[in-house]
Amino acid sequence: MDIDVERRVAHALELHERGFNCAQCVACATCDLAGLDEKAAFRLAEGFGGGMGGFTETCGAISGGIMVMGYRMSKGPDGPITKKSTYVRAKQLVEDFRKKNGSTLCGVIRGETGGPKLRTCDGCIEDGVRLALAQMVDIDATA
Repeated sequence: MDIDVERRVAHALELHERGFNCAQCVACATCDLAGLDEKAAFRLAEGFGGGMGGFTETCGAISGGIMVMGYRMSKGPDGPITKKSTYVRAKQLVEDFRKKNGSTLCGVIRGETGGPKLRTCDGCIEDGVRLALAQMVDIDATA
């Protein structure tokens, strides 16, 4: 499995420059690891950018990472047996992101709620890619 982290981070940031939202950037930079087509990842992640469309909810970089990680871990609707283990990894990704950035809320991170700006979108995208990859590499180590 190709886990070239720096290449994936660079790809995600290039996608952001092209106008992709934060969720799309992370999802598209990691989707191949889950066997997910980049066009499908782009479309699935569209509504999760901007803190789920309005800078008030969870940062899209987290959503994009969890989306791909969940797709990779899931056994599908015929065997919903992976939910608990997926939740554990999703929670870890969220906790690691919060620890690094001070919040998981897009508006808080962007400084749009009256507080200081905690991180740039590019920084959150980089963190999202790195944290998602860390969870996915760990999947392989425990499989």
